[in-house]
Amino acid sequence: MQIKIAILDLYNGQPNEGMRCLQEIVTNWAQQQQHALVLNIFEVRQQVQLPDLSYDIYISSGGPGSPLSGADSKWENAWINWLQKLEAWNNTSGNKPKPVFFICHSFQLACKYYKVGQVCKRHSAAFGAFPVHQLQAGKQETLFQGLHDPFYAVDSRNYQVVQPDLNRIQEIGGQLLAIEKERPHVPYERAIMAIRFNKYFIGTQFHPEADAEGTSKHLQREDKKAAIIESYGEEKWHSMMEAMINPEKINHTQQHILPAFLNNALL
Repeated sequence: MQIKIAILDLYNGQPNEGMRCLQEIVTNWAQQQQHALVLNIFEVRQQVQLPDLSYDIYISSGGPGSPLSGADSKWENAWINWLQKLEAWNNTSGNKPKPVFFICHSFQLACKYYKVGQVCKRHSAAFGAFPVHQLQAGKQETLFQGLHDPFYAVDSRNYQVVQPDLNRIQEIGGQLLAIEKERPHVPYERAIMAIRFNKYFIGTQFHPEADAEGTSKHLQREDKKAAIIESYGEEKWHSMMEAMINPEKINHTQQHILPAFLNNALL
């Protein structure tokens, strides 16, 4: 069986581990399921490349910078146009639906588009392995089956989505799936971590594609290590590194969510 998958690259040409992880997950999944894979990458922000409607599955990546600054930019308008075309396709009777997974930056753009929460800058950058708490809908979500509660995921962002509009989420046929870890010692709102926007569109503010190997390398970069120690202390950096070698944390999440999305996309 041939499967066509499009990955939308929103990294704006910056070095990252995300695209490597996404390609590895998709390629390994196709091999395991014995599918003939057609995989294409689209450079969204620098080259304004967007896939057409000939693909079976779409994944839109994370990326650097503000999800607020691209408003009315050529690439963001093109991205929204692509999203609207997929909505129209999925809502047309007789068409085989085409699912989309939105990650981090793309998730924030989708939340802004659907007006399901407030997109804003964080008080301080989030980077590391953090617990994600499932809400009731999350415990019923097919893509989260097999995960612990809370489960651990890689978080890497300067922005966030908070103040979920539950009426709006219900209005578009969505569900709020997961929120940020509870931090009783700080007076900040808990960010939205996952939303199912509708039957075929789902996204996470964390990075479900991240593996322990790539994240560990990133944490050990001298500039990243120094920044974490300066902001949070050396103990925090060591705890992040310990999370990378725990098989029940990062790799457990990586092995569940996106493979489940790919499997579910064919149903």
